[in-house]
Amino acid sequence: MSDAHLETATPRDWKRDLKVASAAFAFGLAMFGAAYAAVPLYDLFCRVTGFGGTTMRAERPADRVIDHPVDIRFDSNIGAGLPWRFQVDTTRHSIKAGETHTMTYKVTNLASVPVTGMATYNVAPAETGRYFNKLECFCFTEQTLAPGESREFTVVYFVDPAIADDPSARTANTITLSYTFYRQTQSSKPVAQGAAPTAGSRTN
Repeated sequence: MSDAHLETATPRDWKRDLKVASAAFAFGLAMFGAAYAAVPLYDLFCRVTGFGGTTMRAERPADRVIDHPVDIRFDSNIGAGLPWRFQVDTTRHSIKAGETHTMTYKVTNLASVPVTGMATYNVAPAETGRYFNKLECFCFTEQTLAPGESREFTVVYFVDPAIADDPSARTANTITLSYTFYRQTQSSKPVAQGAAPTAGSRTN
């Protein structure tokens, strides 16, 4: 801004600039709040539609099995700060679309104190998420393990035969189901604690 402009600026100009700046700041806060509020809505949208590699929740097995082979790859991960060991029985299943299968995961608390964790998941390629159906799962449920405790969790799943009718998904010869456990702070709400060793909690 030139010296001439500074000399000719009036109090009205400063008030106008202040209003513009305030409005821009308020708009920025509103957009931030909207984005924050959209997170649970986006998560719900993904769970319903399978968008972004989110798997589907099924109440019953598929009504048919077709000769459409798919290799399922299982991935287990631990988030930063969680002193657990997280393993899967086997890293691959070769299945046919419509078949129901079970996979077992094992977690061990390596810490000397109780620790709470919660698992999230994702499926790749993303376009196959809507066809990967879980009948039973341990994700999105807090799990508290005592010092040195080991526990097993199961996921019961099938691939919807409709995948063979989708040009964008049927060419996926391998589907990767990836779980990641993250550390959770202790909460006052009930959590999956002291469950039977082989019990798996259903998704919400």
